[in-house]
Amino acid sequence: MAGREHPGAGHRARLRDKFLRFGLEKFTDEEVLELLLTLATPRRDCKQQARALMQGLGSLRAVLEAETAVLARYPGIGPRNILGLKLVPAVARRYLEERLLHMGRFHDAAQAAEYLEMTMRSLQREVFRVILLDSEHRVRSIEDLALGSLGQAPVHPREVVACALAAGAAAVVCAHNHPGGSALPSRADRRLTRHLYHACRAVEIALVDHIIVGQEEMYSFAGQGFLEALAREYQTLDL
Repeated sequence: MAGREHPGAGHRARLRDKFLRFGLEKFTDEEVLELLLTLATPRRDCKQQARALMQGLGSLRAVLEAETAVLARYPGIGPRNILGLKLVPAVARRYLEERLLHMGRFHDAAQAAEYLEMTMRSLQREVFRVILLDSEHRVRSIEDLALGSLGQAPVHPREVVACALAAGAAAVVCAHNHPGGSALPSRADRRLTRHLYHACRAVEIALVDHIIVGQEEMYSFAGQGFLEALAREYQTLDL
């Protein structure tokens, strides 16, 4: 009948009102997903689709990071739903990058952790990224210097130094990801960090941190004391 309210309208309205009152604090992950699906699905209840996605993929994060082809396998998930699901993390990444670029003084690498985790955790290939800072530790720019294979993004310390000098940077935060794996550094990661530190120090650029983004966690060379050890090592060199 024309003008008749569809059966799920009341539930959808309650979800919207709940979000506007409490944000996501009182939502389960399944309810978050259901609310996202309703935005691109007029006049239809999305509870079953949300439940199927959560059960099939295991978590809200897995749903948001799933490939388009994977999402399309689920009944009731069409192009508009997929667009909405892919748009959310894309907007979050843009927001975090903008916030990082326009914030004031950069006090420590922990301030970059949220951005790096959001933008690098789900990458299928290894990427080497550099955050360039000025003398006041404000972010000047963010550059990707290497795109590698599943397990390697080759970068030479001179490329980092050249990028920093070209931008007039006084300090850098380096990061790379381990696609689908642990954030624990390999011997090659440690060797690269040592070479990065010495190459940057030689031209009076500070290496603030080298961060590895894994599937479930991150590893900070500064946080683990490795850069401090390198500073002591540098002081013993006969330059």
